[in-house]
Amino acid sequence: MDSNTKQESQLELATFAGGCFWCMVTPFDQLPGIKKVVSGYTGGHKPNPTYQEVCSETTGHAEAVQITFDPAVFPYEKLLNTFWQQIDPTDAGGQFHDRGPSYRTAIFYHTEEQRQKAEASKDALEKSGRFNKPIATEIVPASEFYEAEEYHQDYYTKNPLRYKMYRKGSGRDAYIEQHWNTAQDKERLRDKLTQMQFEVTQNNGTEPPFQNEFWDHHEEGLYVDIVSGEPLFSSNDKFDSGCGWPSFTKPMVSGNVKEKQDYSHFMIRTEVRSREADSHLGHVFTDGPKEAGGLRYCINSAALRFIPKNQLEQEGYGSYLTLFDKA
Repeated sequence: MDSNTKQESQLELATFAGGCFWCMVTPFDQLPGIKKVVSGYTGGHKPNPTYQEVCSETTGHAEAVQITFDPAVFPYEKLLNTFWQQIDPTDAGGQFHDRGPSYRTAIFYHTEEQRQKAEASKDALEKSGRFNKPIATEIVPASEFYEAEEYHQDYYTKNPLRYKMYRKGSGRDAYIEQHWNTAQDKERLRDKLTQMQFEVTQNNGTEPPFQNEFWDHHEEGLYVDIVSGEPLFSSNDKFDSGCGWPSFTKPMVSGNVKEKQDYSHFMIRTEVRSREADSHLGHVFTDGPKEAGGLRYCINSAALRFIPKNQLEQEGYGSYLTLFDKA
């Protein structure tokens, strides 16, 4: 078996229905270990349905996304966590302003192991008390998945303006903001983080320059989110900018960081936050090394945990060891 065949054989499928499939691609796309996200239809009785047929509620299908992923890099449990945070799991009649069975939520499991993990995650969510109504999301066996029409694939990149307007107007983002990363969630972190870590990641604080852990740190390894552990930056992209904070030319995994306009302190800046935990990390500027793209990601040490190269395997980040292979 050649290396490509071996690599393909290690990939798995995950299938989720969460209402409009346009909105279910972006949460997973560009995450580490995600090879492909396809929009389509599943869970019904009509072969090769069209979009119009599915929307007519005559085929039994739900709009869904099918994800090809590498579980060694991004485990199924993390996919489940991402899925729950994109939907209203208590709504049995659709999602937000999209109503009807074709917009129902469901986890379509491909293996018995996936079923057990899905059931456990649903039970944990039910017991968490985060929602005041029962969880209505189905957990059912995966069936034939039919790819949607080409214009539905990666809709957010083909029609970004319409996608953003639709997503905001649907109420999905407002619901997510209301139920996740809440004040109560932040309070739970107080016992896990130092005062500075909490102030930086949860209150958009800034630590003193030249008086932080990693500003002049040069060891080989990964810098991960102090809250969630998601990989953010590599020592390969770290450079000495002279600013007194850790500086990087780029994120290690672009999908793990997100940017947001910051108008605080009478300035216009681009804030950098982690995707999974929504931790404040720092800011990105355009005064970095030109030969490396010209960007400078100025990051607070307090938002990071460093994992040395020789500990990556035991810490569960072994798949990133190849980043440090010497040519």
